[in-house]
Amino acid sequence: MKDKLKTFIPLYGYFPIITLFAFNSLVYFLTKLVYDPARAYDLSLGIDHALPFVPAFILFYILAYLQWAIGYIMIARESREKLYKVATANILAKIFCGIIFVALPTAMVRAEITGGGIFNWLTSFIYAADTPAVNLFPSIHCLESWAVFRCSLKCKLPIGYKIAMGVFSLGVFASVLLVKQHIILDIPAGILVFELGYLIVHLTKVDQKIATIFKTKTKEFHS
Repeated sequence: MKDKLKTFIPLYGYFPIITLFAFNSLVYFLTKLVYDPARAYDLSLGIDHALPFVPAFILFYILAYLQWAIGYIMIARESREKLYKVATANILAKIFCGIIFVALPTAMVRAEITGGGIFNWLTSFIYAADTPAVNLFPSIHCLESWAVFRCSLKCKLPIGYKIAMGVFSLGVFASVLLVKQHIILDIPAGILVFELGYLIVHLTKVDQKIATIFKTKTKEFHS
């Protein structure tokens, strides 16, 4: 069984990748518990209200989760060091997101969905599963898509893969606006918090300390 797992992802990759997705959920749901709608800010601009509702873009929004999984798996297959670096930067970025969610709670008005069709149904499903529209700034969707694209550029991967990741990330950025899950300011904010996390990792080498934890858990996985 372990040989099959190792063929898919190097064994050192499982704990960091699982940690990333667990930490993502932890920050998102814990900050929702302390969300106070009376303190929420509307950071939308005129262009946000002018943008149309295009439910077909919900496909990019949903498939983003697959993009992230593929992105982190490919980074893990590239090298242990690169995976630990991006994982540490991502964890730091999520901590920054959590602080902002609490200090600067935001909310927005979603689209009114009328009519049938698969895209409207999928959008309604997302609205119901992710209600209410809070904790928007920064956009975690954009943060994650930017992270896997940005780090793909640091890997020795085919140029076609890097282009595909870049194009899909642009699709995700567009989707959060066109399905009315986020506003424009949420996109650069998501990019910037990841870049801040990445810069801190680069300057402090804190990923080398976090690597000790990852390596310990990987040994436990082996045993």
